Formats: sequence, structure tokens, C-alpha cells
Amino acid sequence: MARERILITVKTYPTLSKTHVELVCTAGFREDGSWVRIYPVPFRLMEHGQQFSKWTWVELPLARRTKDHRHESHSPIDRNDIQIFNTIGTTDGWRERRQWVIKRGPVWRNLKNLITAGKRGDISLATFKPTQLLGFDHEPAITEWDADRMAAAKEQLRQTDFFETDDLVENFRPADKVPHNFYYRFRDEAGTESRMRILDWEIGMLYWNCLKLAHGDQDEALRKVRQKYEQTFFLTDLHFFLGTTLEWHDRAPNPWVIVGVAPIPHQLQSELF
Repeated sequence: MARERILITVKTYPTLSKTHVELVCTAGFREDGSWVRIYPVPFRLMEHGQQFSKWTWVELPLARRTKDHRHESHSPIDRNDIQIFNTIGTTDGWRERRQWVIKRGPVWRNLKNLITAGKRGDISLATFKPTQLLGFDHEPAITEWDADRMAAAKEQLRQTDFFETDDLVENFRPADKVPHNFYYRFRDEAGTESRMRILDWEIGMLYWNCLKLAHGDQDEALRKVRQKYEQTFFLTDLHFFLGTTLEWHDRAPNPWVIVGVAPIPHQLQSELF
């Protein structure tokens, strides 16, 4: 149960959990560049002083999860024992962030090899560089959380110490469910075309912010999301942070999803190394 120092690079959009109320998939780099998954993290239920943004260094005690065979998966010993340090910014063309994305650990470029390594149990978090970006897609999704999952989450909440009063428990409101699924289409170095779902926190929040600015016009909100994730990000040296889910790691032909994106600017690249 050693304390570990982690640079947080992944936070997915919140989902309801039957056992942990509400969860955000959280992951990042250790100081040696290796990946670590921190689970469970009921991020929105944590005290504000314990919440942290992406690209922030944190330190907390972690223990290997015994119910999860993915070797990167660890659990926080005490969700309130998190020290938060500095955040790495985007100055000088993402100079410092770029070092962590492409220099500290392997960058995968062949999806078949990555799937094989995942099935073998070698890896469940990875940095991936698509060779060619083909498009950004969205499709309608279920707009409400599953009723059974909602009831189970509230029952779990009553059995925890997140809130001090029953009134607050009854008024607990999960994160709004994004009514669209988002995907990137791309080719890898072997020319294989893939379509992969994007689950990062930012795309969900971007949709809601755009919907608000568009006064509820979903088409306009989706246009603005596409503008950023396709028109803007396609002009960058875009890298993906990929992860697998415990449920599908061994079952799906391709268990990988996009849990974060790193839109590194092209400018100054000749000066970065």
C-alpha cells in the first residue's frame, strides 16, 4: 500500500455504478512513464479540495485490485487522502506534455498488435498514434440512465458517508447522460481502418456547453463538437489514450476505447527535442 505519484491524463465522463454510486475512469502516468488505472474514483462525490484536473500531479496510497486481472488497475486506500500538486500547462507548444505523451512510454501505431497484447494480458492502457484520421461520427444514444442502475446507485449512496443527511441522499443527481455517442474513424500503420468510441470527460462537457450556447439546438451543438474534435484536432499531432473495460477486455474482438485525446500542436516540433 505504497503512496504513488501520478500525472493524471485520463478522466472519462461519469457513469452510474451499482457498487460505487458514480464513477469516473481515472488513469495517468507514474514518474517512470508506466500507466496506472485508479479505481474506483467517485469524482463528483469527493470533497472539492480532493478533486483534481487532468495533467495534474497527485499523490495517494494505492493497492493492487484483486478483482481486476488488468495489472494497471489499483484502488485508492483512502479517497480523502489525495495530495494535489502542480498542473502541467500547454506552453511552448505543449512542450512538457508532449514529453510525457510520446517520450516516456511506448506509442502504439499498429492496432492488431495492441489488441494481441491486450488479450495476452500485457496491457490495458496505452498511448496510440493513428496514421490517418478519417472522420468524426456521432449517433443517438439512450438519454436516461437505467432505472435499476439508478436505484442501486442510490442504495449504495445511503450506505456510504459521502453525504451527512438523508435529504442530500434523496436529492443526489447523477451527471446528465449525454444523448449521443461519439467516435473517431482512423487508419493505423498497417492501413487497417477502425472506428472507436470516445469516452473522455471533455467531449461530454463540451456537448452540454455547446447545447447551452445553442439554446437547446442539438444540431448546432453537435456541429460545434465536430468543429473542435474534427476540424480543429485534425490539424494537430493527435494522439489517443486508449483503455479497455473490465467487462469487455477478454470478450470483445477489439476491447479498446478512446478514454482521452492529446491534440499536440504541430508548431515548434523541430524545437521540442
